[in-house]
Amino acid sequence: MIDLQTAVSFIAVAIALTLMPGPDILFVIAQSMSRSARSGIMVALGLCTGLLVHTSLAALGISAIVLSSEAAFTAVKWLGAAYLLYLAWKTWPRKKTTKPTTTTAINTHNDTDQKQDEVTLGTLYRRGIWMNVLNPKVSLFFLALLPQFVSMDKGHVPFQMVQLGLLFIIQALLVFSAASIVAGWLGGSIQRRSNKWNKRLSIIEALIYAALAANLVLLHF
Repeated sequence: MIDLQTAVSFIAVAIALTLMPGPDILFVIAQSMSRSARSGIMVALGLCTGLLVHTSLAALGISAIVLSSEAAFTAVKWLGAAYLLYLAWKTWPRKKTTKPTTTTAINTHNDTDQKQDEVTLGTLYRRGIWMNVLNPKVSLFFLALLPQFVSMDKGHVPFQMVQLGLLFIIQALLVFSAASIVAGWLGGSIQRRSNKWNKRLSIIEALIYAALAANLVLLHF
């Protein structure tokens, strides 16, 4: 078991790193502003689920093996970049269909919207998972960070890394949720003032995806 002092030190470092402008928190903020705080929190849950995968792989030493191969590293990098560009394309605003005018049609439209919203939340959760899993930078980050807080004298190194990974995930979920609430409130306030901001926020979100894809492509082995 890791001791209290190590845990506190690790959490302090983890919070500082999570708050730094990076792909994950920008992703959460963009979703919260363009959709809602609940959407941002679902994305955060997806990202943290992806962190569970990275924690397990790091603890088992699989990440080190995979990242030691330039071919595997490049393949994961390009898959992640392609996925982000796909999200940018999906997010870019398009012309909407004409809204129904009859009461029955409106009710049907509202029911459809509610169903689509439920699907969207699930989709956002899956987006968070894939975005995290397909980012080799996260694996590199965990391989660089976790061992610094592991004590060889205490033994059970993989178990120590799992504990540290879980601590990181818990604090990340709390930080991302807080960011989602603030960004969701800000986005809602902006959209209430002007309907034009709906399109603008979608454009900003798409550009963020594209920028993250470019950043991933420029990552060297």
